Amino acid sequence: MPERIPRQPFEGCIATYAEANVVIIGAGFDGTSSYRPGSRFAPQALRAEALYSQENYSPYFQQDLTDFKIHDWGDLDLPFGEKHRALAAIQQQIRQLFTDGKKPAVIGGEHLISLPVIEEAQRIYPNLVVVQLDAHLDLMDELFGERLSHGTVMRRVVEVLGTGERLYQVAIRSGSREEFAFARKHTQLYPFTTREFLKHLPALKDTPIYLSVDLDVFDPSLIPGTGTPEAGGIFFPEFMEVLKALLSHQVIALDMVELSPKIDPTGNSTIHAAKIFREMLMMLAID
Repeated sequence: MPERIPRQPFEGCIATYAEANVVIIGAGFDGTSSYRPGSRFAPQALRAEALYSQENYSPYFQQDLTDFKIHDWGDLDLPFGEKHRALAAIQQQIRQLFTDGKKPAVIGGEHLISLPVIEEAQRIYPNLVVVQLDAHLDLMDELFGERLSHGTVMRRVVEVLGTGERLYQVAIRSGSREEFAFARKHTQLYPFTTREFLKHLPALKDTPIYLSVDLDVFDPSLIPGTGTPEAGGIFFPEFMEVLKALLSHQVIALDMVELSPKIDPTGNSTIHAAKIFREMLMMLAID
């Protein structure tokens, strides 16, 4: 099995592995980051900020993290610069979580770490839908000659799903002409805001959903500490509308990626990301 780095558990996530329904796992890999690296430090930084900066209780869901069986497994010990080995290690551990009947909640790392998690989810749920909240399409076929990259990850996800019709790209505001042409033809594209997506969400009522949140989906005034910030973006209340709408759906796993904590010396990006992740955990844990 892949090597594990024990961490101080995310605040409020005190269940043992055996009793847990939701399992947090850190996948701090950023070996293909093309602009501002550093997301490999996010899993550890996120837990440290959550310990001191927030309560376990969510007034949005009126629940406490300690009300649920959530276990923090720690971080995968991933080889920097060895993306194939890193992706294989992630996939192996996620396969174990699914085999054990757990819902994975993955902390990246760059967005490429989503690929092996989605591959394992698709293996178990053949009709899986992926909901991507992101500033970028990530639909390039190659980036700097590489087919496996944070900028190509959703193109690879389309291949894993076998169709772009089950990839919902929400609040997108950046990409090449070619990427937008591909998205309009092949994927479910909801640019700039979440409003139109929320209108469609009831159609996915009985469908297994994987939620992938790239933190650059938020306005960079809220989270400047990310690898590729983009002008515009959503704010926290709009994001909470999405999570609350997903409560009545079958979300089977999720990830949060692209926090680069060292870029933001104020620590605000990490503090905000910890609160965002708390609400994501709540949504995943509530049956």
